[in-house]
Amino acid sequence: MTYKRLEIPELVLCEPTFHEDNRGFVFESFKKKSFDDFLGFKVDFSQDNISYSKYGVVRGLHTNTYEFAQSKLISVLKGKILDVAVDFRVGSPSFGKVVSVELNSEENKQLFIPRGFLHGFSVLSEDALVMIKIDRYFASGESIGIRYDDKDLSIDWKIDEKFVILSEADKKLSNFKDIKSPFVYGENYY
Repeated sequence: MTYKRLEIPELVLCEPTFHEDNRGFVFESFKKKSFDDFLGFKVDFSQDNISYSKYGVVRGLHTNTYEFAQSKLISVLKGKILDVAVDFRVGSPSFGKVVSVELNSEENKQLFIPRGFLHGFSVLSEDALVMIKIDRYFASGESIGIRYDDKDLSIDWKIDEKFVILSEADKKLSNFKDIKSPFVYGENYY
């Protein structure tokens, strides 16, 4: 497994090493020691969530309140998505900056998003099966969300607007400038 810091260095792209032969392939999808060593701190994942979505689905942008914030490691088990992270840490030099990465089940790259970021994804293939490792359990009523089509963030989800499918809850989310972030740059969330 190799790790690469992205434009916002707290975001990490994880790239597996494939071992292939005439039977198929095998790769390590997660190795705690090398992951923690690269990050410089420990992330203790406590739950794996799997979602199935059809083409055009946009999930997000979401995070949880400060006390219930989650770090996430996103993998695609089937299909292709555009995974999106937005820096939501007040005072960060990259506050409000968007980073988008295509993840798919061919390359099996993963994206690590630490606490303090908004997260969402759009489905670019006919359908997608996405696994998200999280380091804290879901807490009902503690979710914060920003509209996927927020004008200030101006995210290209790589889907024509007429094909976008949203949950009823995501249709009611607020704009980025109207939500006060509970996260402060430089605070240690671990």
